[in-house]
Amino acid sequence: MTTDEEIIARTDEIKARGKSPARVAPDPVNVPMIRHWAEAIGDTNPRWAPGPDTEAPPAMAQVWTMYGLNPERMPGDPLPDTMQVLDDAGFTSVLGTNCDQTYARTLRPGEAPSISTYLADVVGPKKTGVGEGWFITTKSVWTVGDEQVATMTFRVLKFKPGTGRPAVDRTKTLRPVVNRDTEFFWAGTAAGELRIQSCNACGELRHPPGPVCPVCHAMDRGYVVASGRGVVHSFLVHHAPAVPGKRLPLTLALVELAEGVRMVGEVDGDVAIGDAVEVWFDRIDDDLTLVKWRPAGAPAPEAEPEVESDLPVWELPITPTLVVSTALATRDFQDVHHDRDRSIGHGSKDIFINILSTTGLVQRYVTDWAGPQTQILSCALRLGAPAHPYDTLRFTGTIVSEADGVTTLDVRADVSIGTHANARLEIRR
Repeated sequence: MTTDEEIIARTDEIKARGKSPARVAPDPVNVPMIRHWAEAIGDTNPRWAPGPDTEAPPAMAQVWTMYGLNPERMPGDPLPDTMQVLDDAGFTSVLGTNCDQTYARTLRPGEAPSISTYLADVVGPKKTGVGEGWFITTKSVWTVGDEQVATMTFRVLKFKPGTGRPAVDRTKTLRPVVNRDTEFFWAGTAAGELRIQSCNACGELRHPPGPVCPVCHAMDRGYVVASGRGVVHSFLVHHAPAVPGKRLPLTLALVELAEGVRMVGEVDGDVAIGDAVEVWFDRIDDDLTLVKWRPAGAPAPEAEPEVESDLPVWELPITPTLVVSTALATRDFQDVHHDRDRSIGHGSKDIFINILSTTGLVQRYVTDWAGPQTQILSCALRLGAPAHPYDTLRFTGTIVSEADGVTTLDVRADVSIGTHANARLEIRR
């Protein structure tokens, strides 16, 4: 078993080698690859269209020097060498986390860019949401002849699959059965009311609701709005099995309401039998709001603030085709972007969009707003929650500053389980 000290010693040797020899792109910049990229990203900027003045999108800088599906690695390339060290130690899964690029100019068909890279840092082991792993940071420079055309600081996480704490996908929350007996209750939660069924004939309160009064057997039903206060009659802490849409451990309590009925619900916070609790309403989506409880007097969980945007909001449905086609267009053949079974085996719930594609989509969002002739000077992007198929990417943008002809923007891309990416761009319009 490889120790942490051995990993550090081997990666220090790679660092000491310094910058790798320049490696020329396997193919020169060419119109077919630019067209495939633009089609996959959905970028209709006329600058990328075939013609005598075709340019390559700035975000394609890394694409030209990607190794491909069955690569023959160049000896001395620090990133694959470092990845191999961590593969040997059992850190076999990989996830891109940061991609900070600068662009001196766009590339044009026929040019043959070269890349030179050095290993800047290896940090670990770290506990992360996807698993225990090591962060690898490399710095690269692309040149055409003696001209520097782009730079990149790139960070990936190499981690052990199955050792992380996966993000909670609230869209998978189990849906209650809504029928004629219960629809009043769920209409109440949506309105921020805790409703208890009552018998209009004798006034008896009952929960869970039903068609017949257990006291007088009348079928004349109504409801009252409860105060939302109660005490914990009993509780348990659920550790396993997993519950869709919930993070474990999960506290479930039988709450005795001030009105005299008892109700089972999830508790947010630590409680003991006899503790006073109060209700709060957890909005899952437009169709479902759940009843939850918290210790009396505890501050209410803060609602996620609505993201303000200076740029028009763009919502992009994530389809399997989008994930796969953009990965192929970026010459990224990591199985987690194409093969669902392999991706699940690496600890993910499905395939997901790669960092190069996210960079391209962010830049498309900005140039769609700023205009096709916009020059992107830099793009510093940090990934967060994965973007899986059947979700939606929601892009928003904020103007940070404008000075000396340069506009600085912050772009955010959200998915249902959180923020997928934050990026800061500098552009000249």
